[in-house]
Amino acid sequence: MQAVLLNWFALHGRHWIPWKLKPNGALPEKLEKLPVYPIWIAEVMLQQTQLKVVLPYWKNWMKAFPTLVDLAHAGDHEVLLLWQGLGYYSRAKRTHQSAKKLLEIIGSNNSLNPLAWPVSISTWVDLPGIGRTTAASIISSAFDLPEALLDGNVKRILSRLIGNEQSLSRSSSKLWSLSNDLLDYDSPRNFNQALMDLGATVCLPKNPKCFCCPWKSYCCAYYQGDPSKFPMKAPKKALPNLVIGIGIVFNDFGEILIDQRKPDQTMGSMWEFPGGKQEKGELIEDTVIREIHEELGVHIKVLQNLIEFDHCYSHKKLHFVVYICKLSSGIPKPLSSLQTKWVKPDDLINYPFPAANKYMIKALQDYIVPSKEK
Repeated sequence: MQAVLLNWFALHGRHWIPWKLKPNGALPEKLEKLPVYPIWIAEVMLQQTQLKVVLPYWKNWMKAFPTLVDLAHAGDHEVLLLWQGLGYYSRAKRTHQSAKKLLEIIGSNNSLNPLAWPVSISTWVDLPGIGRTTAASIISSAFDLPEALLDGNVKRILSRLIGNEQSLSRSSSKLWSLSNDLLDYDSPRNFNQALMDLGATVCLPKNPKCFCCPWKSYCCAYYQGDPSKFPMKAPKKALPNLVIGIGIVFNDFGEILIDQRKPDQTMGSMWEFPGGKQEKGELIEDTVIREIHEELGVHIKVLQNLIEFDHCYSHKKLHFVVYICKLSSGIPKPLSSLQTKWVKPDDLINYPFPAANKYMIKALQDYIVPSKEK
């Protein structure tokens, strides 16, 4: 099975992934070390995110913070701004924290030397935001050392391979054991990448391309005739639906009021337009007025609806209702946030916002342009 998969990888693998190549663009030789920093950043970005989404973010990140030293010395604002739109913002903060810890371990003078970077799973998983699979992928990719991994693609492949009748949450130890058993100790870097490439291009969640799979003759799900039913899914829990009223508040100078979340809050240190959850029996316009008074201690007047849209998170569904508002009285105070600011509409791009806010900002731009033309 190892030989068959590696032969498939040699012909059909994704050999163009930039952080898997040497600085000159060539493929690494067996046991050849690769720069660790670009691989680490990519692996964190790839957590719960597809490669095609990650690529432009990784490239921009490497331009802004080309070395570990650059990242460790960067400000929180810069880091979050580069991560904006990639989601799961705690990853950015933990990566920044890890950079500072790694710099203490490695030292500024050795940060470009792969031999100075840690090679043990235990050292990597002790860092914020690094789990066993991420650590294993970093180690096998950078050093060509044998560490088994179990990302989403690999879980799907192995579940189909053995016709696993249990949900993923109940079969983790079984799949880890299988991943360890299958690992090719002679070519761990290529084998792990081959597994991930197989899951990304052939053993797809829906409509898997079994006709060109190198492992179909070993696959229980293939012989059962319905690979798509694996992995078995646990019953889905109903997600709560919440209505969120948001106010884009202008002052007499045409500036907009934004506030920054506290670092220990969800999406901490990100900026947002003020607002909050609608209470039972409450008009949504009253929600905006109440929330902004509770959060910022000011009174506002709701002028007109700007946009409504749905936005889903892993644990809840939100329906945003956004209004153009005007400050009536009071001076904004960060009663439940880190700080507040009045900013010009054109300056909003300089602040990191959660992903849902991009729809609000786009609608705001469309609102402002006709107003200027009048």
